[in-house]
Amino acid sequence: MRRRLWMIPAGIAAVILFAWLGGTIVKLLWNWLMPELFGLPQLDYWKALGLLALTRILFGGFGRGGGSGRYRRNMSPEDRDRIKHRMRDWCAEPAEKEPEA
Repeated sequence: MRRRLWMIPAGIAAVILFAWLGGTIVKLLWNWLMPELFGLPQLDYWKALGLLALTRILFGGFGRGGGSGRYRRNMSPEDRDRIKHRMRDWCAEPAEKEPEA
């Protein structure tokens, strides 16, 4: 337990660093592109951090590639094969249809 005690301050520092770096990058990119391209106002750091949080909420980025892997691990091999075959059938080229008269 004592060996892992250092992880708490390291985690807090990582969150603070991510928030500072992410907000700064969003602010710089926004202020570089958006006012000139679209005539939008410039952002300060707190609005940029809010925009970063909003995009995280809406689009769910910065994770491990979404939640699809979680469900894949809980599937049986038969379920995986069934889904693979369904996807192949769904993605396959449609058969040529007879010309309508």
